[in-house]
Amino acid sequence: MIVTFYKYQGTGNDFIMIDNRLGGFPKADNELISFLCDRRFGIGADGLILLEEDNSAHFKMVYYNADGNPGSMCGNGGRCIVAFAKFLGIITNKAEFNAVDGLHIATTTNGIISLQMQDVTEIMAKPNCLFLDTGSPHHVQMVANLDAFNVLEEGAKLRYGIYGEGGSNINFVEQTSENDFAVRTYERGVENETLSCGTGVTAVAIGMHYWGKTNGDLVKIHTKGGNLSISFNKVLERYENIWLEGPAKQVFKGKIEI
Repeated sequence: MIVTFYKYQGTGNDFIMIDNRLGGFPKADNELISFLCDRRFGIGADGLILLEEDNSAHFKMVYYNADGNPGSMCGNGGRCIVAFAKFLGIITNKAEFNAVDGLHIATTTNGIISLQMQDVTEIMAKPNCLFLDTGSPHHVQMVANLDAFNVLEEGAKLRYGIYGEGGSNINFVEQTSENDFAVRTYERGVENETLSCGTGVTAVAIGMHYWGKTNGDLVKIHTKGGNLSISFNKVLERYENIWLEGPAKQVFKGKIEI
């Protein structure tokens, strides 16, 4: 079977995109998906995303982690699939799509994708960190000298030591100015540092506001893969109208026999 795929990246977070509206891709084959995401033996990506038909929206996003297992919501993947849908002619400048965490709205303008994320209703504060769910679970922790920090080693310790087999994504943060933060993320399912994580930077922006590190409702985040911005409204103890914005680009198209 020959499969046509596209490679997309959003601030260095890269994904294999497949148009599965006809339903021919063997998505129950987790070993195949893991192989395709392998950077040495396969195509190579942080995850694989299927674009499928949906009766109530423009399309459905089905996301798999690089280990081949179904994943929770992926913010950068969500932005990339909107760019993919525009490329396919499914949308023009606005999209509604369903993902594992529900309905999302997005807009696209000159390669910049703005994606509305789910509301955040609960934040767990621990002595030196926060835990919140922005479509995926995230640990947020401030550190000094982020550039030299051992994200792989420390992220793995926290991911398995505190959060167990189910795990959490682990974000390390350093403030660079009043409304600007640098972030590095260890992602579960990839089991390594990625260049960027959309739900992670969203969690960081909300977490920094919750902690009083910033009073603004527009936060700029710098990742190793590029810059993202997050805007939101705080209503009582709830964060609403959360938007993740940044670039998403098609890298190449290819065919692979499976």
